[in-house]
Amino acid sequence: MEKMTLMIKGRIIAGVGGLYTVRVAQNDGSRDISCRARGAFRHQNTQPLVGDEVMLDLAAGEDNAVIGEICERKNSLIRPPVANLDCVFVAMAAAHPTPMPDMTDKLTAILEHNDIEPIIVIEKCELDRKRAEELYDIYSKAGYNVFVLSCVTGEGVEKIRAFVKNSLSGKIAAMAGASGVGKSTLMNALFPSLKLDMGDVSRKTERGRHTTRAVTLYDVGDGVMFADTPGFSMLDFERFDFFSVEDLPLSFPEVNDRIGQCRYTKCTHIKEDGCAIVDAVKRGEISKSRHDSYVALYDILKNKHKWDK
Repeated sequence: MEKMTLMIKGRIIAGVGGLYTVRVAQNDGSRDISCRARGAFRHQNTQPLVGDEVMLDLAAGEDNAVIGEICERKNSLIRPPVANLDCVFVAMAAAHPTPMPDMTDKLTAILEHNDIEPIIVIEKCELDRKRAEELYDIYSKAGYNVFVLSCVTGEGVEKIRAFVKNSLSGKIAAMAGASGVGKSTLMNALFPSLKLDMGDVSRKTERGRHTTRAVTLYDVGDGVMFADTPGFSMLDFERFDFFSVEDLPLSFPEVNDRIGQCRYTKCTHIKEDGCAIVDAVKRGEISKSRHDSYVALYDILKNKHKWDK
């Protein structure tokens, strides 16, 4: 007798230790189903990710449901491990911990390459107004939406809340950034019903305690899904293949916008005479720190081969 199959579509909203929570739409709203994935995914060298649309096999009953198929993804990230993102709020602090623009630039480049919109969030502006303004200038010149805020004073929170409501309906967003910059604090300020755990920052190391240990996708209203994620750490371009040196100019919007304006068609945009990007840096139209990040990534990628791991 042929085995009956009953497949239903849903979206993974959480996953810990091989156990997934899949949200399935129904007439009166939605319901969440706990399940595991078929072992076949391991042989295919893949695994379900939070944000994936999946087909659940309910043939053995809802209590024994399994993820039988991962629907086509439009993108996926290694860190944070999420699929089908439309945008990522890249959080950094004006101080405590000290901002690291080079790490932020690596993450924004990865997002750009995956056609995910980076949105820059500069938190803790009350601790160092001057540095917050400098960071705002760097990333607004790059063409990004930039929000400067303080969850302590409330400054800027309403502005970013309005942006989420008015611009992200029907989209999936994530909050990413170094541990301790205040991601969970901001999520709680924007969406008080979430009540996410918060930690402090070690005075000695300036590293935050990992209050977010797994990716979870939340429905925050107005058709917006938001992922709370662990602090990012795996941005090693020497060990991992995020993209090639040919893709690098496309991953920096301020460079991409000026492609074709250089004197030489094979310009690397590093130091050549007549380079539109180098000239823009000299005029202050592109920040030096962004160009420094571009050069650092170029130096890594130019020596990599496709078979390097």
